[in-house]
Amino acid sequence: MAIPITVLDCDLLLYGRGHRTLDRFKLDDVTDEYLMSMYGFPRQFIYYLVELLGASLSRPTQRSRAISPETQILAALGFYTSGSFQTRMGDAIGISQASMSRCVANVTEALVERASQFIHFPADEASVQALKDEFYGLAGMPGVIGVVDCIHVAIKAPNAEDLSYVNRKGLHSLNCLMVCDIRGALMTVETNWPGSLQDCAVLQQSSLSSQFEAGMHKDSWLLGDSSFFLRTWLMTPLHIPETPAEYRYNMAHSATHSVIEKTFRTLFSRFRCLDGSKGALQYSPEKSSHIILACCVLHNISLEHGMDVWSSPMTGPMEQPPEEEYEHMESLDLEADRIRQELMLTHFS
Repeated sequence: MAIPITVLDCDLLLYGRGHRTLDRFKLDDVTDEYLMSMYGFPRQFIYYLVELLGASLSRPTQRSRAISPETQILAALGFYTSGSFQTRMGDAIGISQASMSRCVANVTEALVERASQFIHFPADEASVQALKDEFYGLAGMPGVIGVVDCIHVAIKAPNAEDLSYVNRKGLHSLNCLMVCDIRGALMTVETNWPGSLQDCAVLQQSSLSSQFEAGMHKDSWLLGDSSFFLRTWLMTPLHIPETPAEYRYNMAHSATHSVIEKTFRTLFSRFRCLDGSKGALQYSPEKSSHIILACCVLHNISLEHGMDVWSSPMTGPMEQPPEEEYEHMESLDLEADRIRQELMLTHFS
């Protein structure tokens, strides 16, 4: 489909001199198939984002005030889902690469401002119990309200010679902590941790850990893999199972934990700016952290709008740093070990 466009002067678009407006196509003039292939989302979802973010993107103090919220959102979605400021993306909506970059920054901050609206644990007891019931129905693991794991996102080397972002593969990255429910909806996202930190250190320093240590969701727990310490609120697999009950426990744990592995694959498949296929995010750690969080917000919004979390083609995220041996993490917390032993005795014997 040929789409008439006019690429205006970048300075005019960014600084709003004069009263000219951007000549661009209307959403109603193109098909859903075109929008999905170009921007990764259907028409009604884009209209919802315009309604949700429009006020923030129209602020008179923003440099790109001459560009409509609709165009800014299309530019940002194009970058999130392709990972590139390629010329054809800007040409399609009639803006330059520099203007696209400013649009991505504006939309990213607008989404980050609304992160707590879309990423959170359920607040009422009925919803918490529903989470437990859903996880139990998956593999028979009781008391689970979420699955936790970390994943690395490649970023460019910071301007300062800061080795804290160099992970065990020698690449610069952010180590992102996430918790999801059985549908793949994210309930906790912390995207600011340097790539040199091991997963257990990220969790130990996280807001998530502070909340659970303070007694949030008593009589419930998260599931984490062997990269984490066993806690009273975090059940990990046994390093060397010996009894039939221990094997059954590990099998149920693995089947349940796979939910977040699928969620990561879907997140990185839908938002190709995260998967490293087009290279590392070319931003500072802080801005990269915000882009990752913005993608996570969009991921949850898409679930609320009925977009299947498992429907995206499954291509993997960037190659993750190798795990180290974590045998020494077993049974450091005696009360947590007692709870896990009781869990295996009660439900897996």
